[in-house]
Amino acid sequence: MTGIKEPSFRESVDLMFNRAASLMDLPPGLEEKIRVCNATYTVRFGVRLRGQIHTFTGYRSVHSEHMEPVKGGIRYALAVNQDEVEALAALMTYKCALVEAPFGGSKGGLCIDPRQYEEHEMEQITRRFAYELAKRDLINPSQNVPAPDMGTGEREMAWMADQYARMNTTDINARACVTGKPLNAGGIAGRVEATGRGIQYALREFFRNPEDVQKAGLSGSLDGKRVIVQGLGNVGYHAAKFLSEEDGSRVIGIIEWDGALFNPDGIDVEAVRQWIVKHGGVKNYPDATHTAEGGAVLEEKCDILIPAALEGVVNMSNAERIKAPLIIEAANGPVTAGADEILRKKGTVIIPDMYANAGGVTVSYFEWVKNLSHIRFGRMQRRQEEARHELIVSELQRLDRYLGDAWSMSPDFKSKYLKGADELELVRSGLDDTMRIAYQAMSEVWHDRDDVEDLRTAAYIVAIDRVSKSYRAKGL
Repeated sequence: MTGIKEPSFRESVDLMFNRAASLMDLPPGLEEKIRVCNATYTVRFGVRLRGQIHTFTGYRSVHSEHMEPVKGGIRYALAVNQDEVEALAALMTYKCALVEAPFGGSKGGLCIDPRQYEEHEMEQITRRFAYELAKRDLINPSQNVPAPDMGTGEREMAWMADQYARMNTTDINARACVTGKPLNAGGIAGRVEATGRGIQYALREFFRNPEDVQKAGLSGSLDGKRVIVQGLGNVGYHAAKFLSEEDGSRVIGIIEWDGALFNPDGIDVEAVRQWIVKHGGVKNYPDATHTAEGGAVLEEKCDILIPAALEGVVNMSNAERIKAPLIIEAANGPVTAGADEILRKKGTVIIPDMYANAGGVTVSYFEWVKNLSHIRFGRMQRRQEEARHELIVSELQRLDRYLGDAWSMSPDFKSKYLKGADELELVRSGLDDTMRIAYQAMSEVWHDRDDVEDLRTAAYIVAIDRVSKSYRAKGL
């Protein structure tokens, strides 16, 4: 592949958009309107730390306002730049359209290494960044709603929400200005696990379609499938944990910043996670073989590869050697456009990031709705459900006594059936439903059109079509 330039992340998103748009009948002006980024705000602000003023650069990009508010995470990383933020904002537009979350696409970033600062310093920096964005309505419950991304989490979202509330003391919906908050600050049950849980639901839906499974050269269910995960952060950890503990998959490889672990008999995901928390990396973990060169494990034989950390880990330099017949993109843009072409020619099936990692924005949508309605899910109906179920159980118990040994209820039927759905169960139900319906929309295009070779193009076609309909309804 020498001499062939690897497309950047921004170029990859544009190339993939163009590939799908070329198969659609869009007016040229509308196609351009959907593709371009509407606005990017760059802010440089100073914070007094350790006796001197430090200047930080941050971005908030709004890709499309076909629906408002716009939605998208804020990442803290030294590599943050305008091109990356705009590409991620575009992906958010298509992602929200695909899973039918009523948002436009946005994204933010701050050039910072969070590990270099104490907690109180991070709070100062985050509050000042939030202030700069909020005073321009780039944090606002009805216009722009950030969420966590790489390098940020519940803590940063709580600071941002509080900063917005301090600036807007009479806004009754202030809590809805960001999502991904802690539960005690207006968050929602199941948000932390949401993206990893979405990966699990996406794979379950894929394996419900034998024709699609066959296209990947696989058979059967998730049970016993060999999985390699790149990145055991929040998303990779939850995806690997749920697949191994609930679906019978076998995690044989885990790739982290300080090398990789490999064990063909399977790796205990929870034990590795605890090891990383304690030691900062996977080195010296006792129950698997450690390899300093993590990239080599990406190329090991497995059934499912889950890149869950960085952009461009599967690229033109290693795509030819990737042996996994099925790749599910848990991170944003882990497979470059160049690698995507190589893998498609090999027959590798890729479940694209736009769909696969949409669990986060889906549950963020539920959190936003919860904040606007000012009541947690399940509070009104849970006990009423239980009371109605109690009627059925009482009647079954009466039959049980009447029929004696001829018929009896299963031992745990009563406790399971009587339990009304709480917020976590309702969130998981909503997420599962969203992932199923979005997959079916994508899969339908994949199967029904001869000119659509892969799920990624199908996903873009579904998303672009929905965005174009929104613009047309607005009179554009």
